[in-house]
Amino acid sequence: MKTIGLIGGMSWESSIEYYRIINETAKQKLGGLHSAKSLMVTVDFAEIEKLQHEDRWDEAGQILVKCAQDLERGGAEFIVLCTNTMHKAADQIISNTKIPFLHIADATAEKVKATGIKKIGLLGTRFTMEHDFYKGRLIHNFGLDVLVPDKADRDIIHRVIYEELVLGKIIDTSREEYKRIMKALIAQGAEGIILGCTEIELLIKEGDSRVPLFPTTYIHAASAVEYALKDEP
Repeated sequence: MKTIGLIGGMSWESSIEYYRIINETAKQKLGGLHSAKSLMVTVDFAEIEKLQHEDRWDEAGQILVKCAQDLERGGAEFIVLCTNTMHKAADQIISNTKIPFLHIADATAEKVKATGIKKIGLLGTRFTMEHDFYKGRLIHNFGLDVLVPDKADRDIIHRVIYEELVLGKIIDTSREEYKRIMKALIAQGAEGIILGCTEIELLIKEGDSRVPLFPTTYIHAASAVEYALKDEP
């Protein structure tokens, strides 16, 4: 089994889920007392969040590059960045490390494509929904037709993530707003919904949508185990 290098803390609420899913998946696949081999470096999310909202993406990326290099030196055999939004820095990390990088959008898009879905709704931070690093990757690399909510609804999704979910606050009225927004995307033709922020899965569960949900935390974490076990006897 390869050693998984995890960059966490964005937020620690969802990083816990990564650790849980990775080890539960390893146990399911290998049985007995097995768990995954992993290293985790975590950031102070307050520092990252400030840089995000000040549009200082290169500086935020440099913090993550250092995390990835620390993991590489520590014996990690590939990198898993435990967040959607900071995949904006994926190219920075890849160009400054020698070990493979498991991209969350790629793992998610492969799951979407496997179902035959072509038109997909995307929820996430404002950055994930609006910037090209994520949505563009789904469109150009995987041929998906990506729908995002209108600006007012994007603002609601973003606010709930940063003011509630990253603080561990799960509020029923916010869940209803998310369900309303998903219904609007479905009305526009979305055949499924990507939960493109690792905290959204704390709020939205299977059954909250009448079309398939693609929970990126679960997909990314489970794909990390698949990669760790690849080529194993």
